[in-house]
Amino acid sequence: MAEENNRHVVPNPDGGWDIVKPNADRASAHLPTQGEAIDRARDIVTNLGGGEVRIHNRQGEIRDTDTVGGGHDPNPPRDRK
Repeated sequence: MAEENNRHVVPNPDGGWDIVKPNADRASAHLPTQGEAIDRARDIVTNLGGGEVRIHNRQGEIRDTDTVGGGHDPNPPRDRK
């Protein structure tokens, strides 16, 4: 899995949520809700061939990670939903 395909869903200080590529100077997208931002980040990563979507909470800490598309997670989670 290529690191450049990863995206982070982070809170924007002015409201809403940003989708950020690691080491980027600006956000890939800005959306009003975290749910919309997660869906868009998954679309972006899927279109790039797979990777990780890292979802942050309002304090900026990673609260969840989602492997998308062709990404390889050596320890995939077991869905308990």
